[in-house]
Amino acid sequence: MSNTQQVLIIGGGAAGLSLALRLADRVPVCILAKGPLTEGSSLYAQGGVAAVLGDQDSIESHVADTLVAGAGLCDQAAVRFTVERSRDAIAWLIEQGVAFTRLTEPGGNGPFDDYHLTREGGHAQRRIIHAADSTGRAITTTLEDKVRAHPNITLHEHHIAIDLITTARLGVAGTNRCLGAYVLDRRAGKVRVFRGRAVVLATGGAGKVYLYTSNPDVATGDGIAMAWRAGCRVGNMEFIQFHPTCLYHPKAKTFLISEAVRGEGGRLCLPNGERFMHRYDQRLELAPRDVVARAIDSEMKRLGLDCVYLDISHQPAEFIREHFPTIAARCLELGIDITREPIPVVPAAHYLCGGVATDLRGRTDLPGLYTVGESAYTGLHGANRLASNSLLECLVFAESAAADILAGPADQGGDVAIPPWDESQVTDSDEEVVVTHNWQELRRAMWDYVGIVRTDKRLARALSRVQLLSREIQEYYANFRVTPDLIELRNLVQVAELIVRSAQLRRESRGLHYSLDCPLPDDSRPPRPTLLSPPRAG
Repeated sequence: MSNTQQVLIIGGGAAGLSLALRLADRVPVCILAKGPLTEGSSLYAQGGVAAVLGDQDSIESHVADTLVAGAGLCDQAAVRFTVERSRDAIAWLIEQGVAFTRLTEPGGNGPFDDYHLTREGGHAQRRIIHAADSTGRAITTTLEDKVRAHPNITLHEHHIAIDLITTARLGVAGTNRCLGAYVLDRRAGKVRVFRGRAVVLATGGAGKVYLYTSNPDVATGDGIAMAWRAGCRVGNMEFIQFHPTCLYHPKAKTFLISEAVRGEGGRLCLPNGERFMHRYDQRLELAPRDVVARAIDSEMKRLGLDCVYLDISHQPAEFIREHFPTIAARCLELGIDITREPIPVVPAAHYLCGGVATDLRGRTDLPGLYTVGESAYTGLHGANRLASNSLLECLVFAESAAADILAGPADQGGDVAIPPWDESQVTDSDEEVVVTHNWQELRRAMWDYVGIVRTDKRLARALSRVQLLSREIQEYYANFRVTPDLIELRNLVQVAELIVRSAQLRRESRGLHYSLDCPLPDDSRPPRPTLLSPPRAG
């Protein structure tokens, strides 16, 4: 079958894998992964998936909690669309074989009554279904096995997309549409063309734009940068969720301490054991993540601390090991027994609430191009993501995008000839140190100037440095053969500029965006999302 009839999915996390499985019985699917399949943020998600499953819960309650966390910027239609489909999304995962944690004693006669539901910050009910404290791993490895076994799915691991191929890029007249992507085969060192009747970006977030992040190394904003260069709008890029509790240890670069630890009674405290959340929010440790992250940041700056502490040791040791086996084991490897002592934690860049603007079917501004998961801006999260709504978004929008793709024409743009990647004007670089230096400078500037607390002066400094780096990187890109590090750096600097520009446009503090120059929300008009449009499509 012609590859113009296949669906090309760039990314192999929860969104990409679930989309592939929902398509593959009807159409051929090709998945590209930057490294090993599933090596992305989904794999490391600990807490679980928020869904309306229990008798005491309701769609209205989950919608209300999401809207409160989103601080007035959620798209209510997107919130309701997602929450109404949460139950079916979990049923589908169970059907695929995901082994969620069950109660020790049967809970009732309903389809989900035997499953343990936990509670996380911002939720009024216990509605987080989970697989101990490694839910992302349980989901992605289960779906990975299904994907690898499916005869209609082709996998290309260790392939990194460089740019989308559009008719405008090729100079073809008529409506601009996406045809595929130029992709670097990392092992062969060659750039290849991948086509598709539809192209789906499931590339995740951009945490590596910051010096400290919970994200794995692959989270470099690739899909967002590629979509922007191809002519798509982005939305709400200023809203970066900093996870309040990343393990603070020199040998644990990106290890999260799950939200569920606080949901099960974990207490934040200073080195002397004093609790402090009562000074910031009456919900204490169960306040939304933006509140908790700012509180920790404030205490660290006030007292000159390297970290604060999260203490769950007052719970029975057996309870801790049963509910948090991965966290307990990893901490013990590092000499921290969480059944007896508190866990040192710091905030870290965790989740991007904005991304490529899409509709409820995952469609972007560019015909033929879809975006799902963290790389998409659907309107679900608003100014702050409610805990455990992210995996839910991946599942729900993968399903809706799959339905839209299957309903569309089978062969779009198949008659357009795509030229091979042109390397005739470039050479191998003898100055790789430029890439390394610019990478470090970019991440440090973003951390220092565009972090948890922002000011106009800091943002101006950030934009100046980011634009200077952007010019240097573009010049380097134009003259030397592409490498994985160069591709990622080019994307990161583009995403960094979008974050800074979006932050400058928001003249208020709301949700995850907190400015000392505009410390209050602007309630003089209805809150509006920040949408940026590229200067031209191409």
